[in-house]
Amino acid sequence: MELAEHRLDGPDGKEANTSFIPLSDPDISFAELSAVEALLCSPQISNGRITEAFEQAFAVYLGRKYAVAVSSGTIGLLLALKALGVGPGQEVIASPYSFRETVHAIGLAGARAVFADIDYWSGTLLPEKAEERITANTRAIVAGNPNGHPAPWSELRVIAQRHHLALLEDSTEAIGSRYKGELVGRFGDLAVFDFAQPMALSCGEGAMVVTDDIDLAVGVRRYRAHRLDERSSVIVGATAPYQAGMSDLTAALGLAQLQRLDEILERRRLVEQLYSAHMQSFEGIKPPYVGPHVTEVNWLLYLVHLGTRFTRSGRDAIVEDLRAAQIESVAYSHPLHLQRHYFDLGYRRGDLLVTEKIADRALALPFHTHLSNDKIEFIVETMKDASINVGAGAAIY
Repeated sequence: MELAEHRLDGPDGKEANTSFIPLSDPDISFAELSAVEALLCSPQISNGRITEAFEQAFAVYLGRKYAVAVSSGTIGLLLALKALGVGPGQEVIASPYSFRETVHAIGLAGARAVFADIDYWSGTLLPEKAEERITANTRAIVAGNPNGHPAPWSELRVIAQRHHLALLEDSTEAIGSRYKGELVGRFGDLAVFDFAQPMALSCGEGAMVVTDDIDLAVGVRRYRAHRLDERSSVIVGATAPYQAGMSDLTAALGLAQLQRLDEILERRRLVEQLYSAHMQSFEGIKPPYVGPHVTEVNWLLYLVHLGTRFTRSGRDAIVEDLRAAQIESVAYSHPLHLQRHYFDLGYRRGDLLVTEKIADRALALPFHTHLSNDKIEFIVETMKDASINVGAGAAIY
């Protein structure tokens, strides 16, 4: 994919020739274009046979029995909660640290999100912190794999079983990552994947809910949408659907991407290696961390954790300097418990100190398969210069 060329001034004042570098850029090949073209030339582009084929292929990929295609990750978790019977008066424990705001689904279901703090190194929900928040009203735990790093699923499963809670897996950011040799998406009673940009498997919008429980799968399908051949069903008609299905057009793109997923992830790993090589000399940042039981991590974005001498405003200044150099960069996460909806529920700054400390100093750099070595070198060098402008980092440990 060609990018528009811009003329920029380099650090030495000379004119430098470079391209605008977006945060994400989907890996689209002729396979995807051909799949979409064939679908557009067919008589049906709504929920139909291609969506069902995508569901079946995704279930096979994960080794799970059922997959249900939906319109978004948030809707996917909402329907999963509805299928579990979670609603008003009940609580769901969740992490406040996420790039994708999937946990908003808890409030949409009428339940209360109860946030627990995270691990300093991995950013994942801490099992012991989650267990501390369990009450008589707790119905489920929603844990994520932030930026692709798997959560401690074995420990979370033990806690869920001990307290008779449902365990839901937010895998919206982590397709292809593995925990103890198993793909993420295999650990929760239900798991949700998202296919919006900047996910590695990207088809514009859409998501998938997976489970091994036929009753939960049927429940998600009934809340999702009714098929045309179910219009006269008394049983199905008793459930009001959200009309949150996936079109065959989206599914055609997703199915083609799924068939190329290993190739896409391998190309992203090569980009990660280039970043790591150029980051070697960058002092004062926390190096990428992989937990002891994590077999493989496929990062969503290249996440940089600045040293403790940096403030949130310093991080934001670096983001602005990168944008001035035509490099798109963002703060990875604004903690959910500090957003207005949850602020109104009584959460305040200082409630979850580890989350706030990490989120204030985390920024995401461009990460996609169209990044060359020269562009990555330019990104890293520009970030180094920007960090000097706001104050050198110190060891973060």
